[in-house]
Amino acid sequence: MHRRRWAILGVLMLSLLIVVLDNSILNVAIKTISTPAPTGLGATQSQIEWAINSYTLVFAGLLFTAGLIGDRLGRKKVLLGGLVVFGLGSALAAESGTPAQLIAFRALMALGAAFVMPATLAVLMNVFEREEQPKAIGIWAGGVGLAIAIGPITGGALLDHFWWGSVFLINVPIVIVALALMVWLVPDSRDPNPGRLDPVGVVLSVVGLVLLVYGIIKGGELADFTDAKVLATIIAGLAVLAAFVIHEKRSDHPSLDVTYFKNKVFSAAMAAIALVFFALMGVTFFSVFYTQSVRGYSPLESGVLMLPLAAAQMIFAPRARLVVERFGNKATTTAGLVLIAAMLASFATFETDTPIWLLEIIFFLMGTGMAHIMTPTSVVIMQALPREKAGSASALSNTFRQVGGALGIAVLGSVLSTAYRNGIEGRLGLLPPGLRDTAGESIEATLGIAEKLGARGQGLITPANDAFLHAMHVTALCGTGVALVGAVVTALWLPGRPPAGQADKKEAELVTVKD
Repeated sequence: MHRRRWAILGVLMLSLLIVVLDNSILNVAIKTISTPAPTGLGATQSQIEWAINSYTLVFAGLLFTAGLIGDRLGRKKVLLGGLVVFGLGSALAAESGTPAQLIAFRALMALGAAFVMPATLAVLMNVFEREEQPKAIGIWAGGVGLAIAIGPITGGALLDHFWWGSVFLINVPIVIVALALMVWLVPDSRDPNPGRLDPVGVVLSVVGLVLLVYGIIKGGELADFTDAKVLATIIAGLAVLAAFVIHEKRSDHPSLDVTYFKNKVFSAAMAAIALVFFALMGVTFFSVFYTQSVRGYSPLESGVLMLPLAAAQMIFAPRARLVVERFGNKATTTAGLVLIAAMLASFATFETDTPIWLLEIIFFLMGTGMAHIMTPTSVVIMQALPREKAGSASALSNTFRQVGGALGIAVLGSVLSTAYRNGIEGRLGLLPPGLRDTAGESIEATLGIAEKLGARGQGLITPANDAFLHAMHVTALCGTGVALVGAVVTALWLPGRPPAGQADKKEAELVTVKD
């Protein structure tokens, strides 16, 4: 047990903070970046989806390899290197001149972040003894909630006073502080028997995910999933991912050890994490347009409105283990997913004049649900593998979280885009042919053209709001269905509350997966 373990946890949380902060900061900047230059970059909705997903896909694709490299070279070295790359990517992203540049520099940031995230949890598992691990993981999960809270408010405050690039530049000073503290405090550790790297698996997983997500986003952009290019890309993505699974099964050093998934408890916990992030990332995406474009709130006000979501996570994540001790993993996680499903369904009732305090209650209850999913599933996953494979378990958990989030933005973003285009197209007949296609891309594009047309464009505002609200309702109900699937999975396969006196035996049963 390390004597400075709680100080080390603080440094690890600072590193984690910027990795999570970056995505939550970007959420409130979506509308600004989609505004035409010089205010923003004039990014289309599909380009915005790629700005988010270039980060999540590179992050997810490299997490497992990054965890193995940390196990092999030493987690402290990998943490320091990852932070330097992340800081450099942040500085470059702040100076992007086009949406394409922003997408590329976000991918560079993800390269650094992929080495930071698994190493933080692996170091945590190394410096804390098993009996303290659930408490430390709870605080670590609370740090994610803190980042989700700080991100939108910080982003909103920066956008109120500075240019859009400031939401990325803010990462640089935090990186410098984290580097200095890490050099001083964090001990190095490594796996005595590290796994071999699997470059073929990494390439197959990244290529497969990018093709799949590209096809889904393109389908939403065209509002036509039967288009030959869309279908071909999605099928190609699924084929490459199938080849990835076959390669991993046959490899003697897989980057994703599929034998772990023979453990139903482990698989159910992974599915719960992926599905909750699928639903949550999709909701965050459309709620920003709802608060800023439909309701007219500023980026800062929009950030403050998201505060209850994060506050609930900070309040309940460290305490969720007490609920698990009383009711068990199954009841706690399933109830969390049902609560999230109910809150998603309530978005389908929102209109332009819905009292904003209702949104605040929904966000708070969503955060409460998340806290009671993330803490128990993280503990189940981390304790289902031997301690020396902490990097692998952390990487797997975060890979599923990121892939779930990326697919959530792609699928629910495409549902939103398709439903919006179908709803607004009939009202764009008065526009010149060249503008019609652009105006149908998103509510922001429609409102931007309405503003340029002046008095002639005023007639587009109400139809744009109506079309967006309908699209949001459809998207929210799709998210509800996904959360309910997650609830069924956890209800069937997560372990219930062990009988008194059998807790130790139950824990021993969980640690069944060997290398």
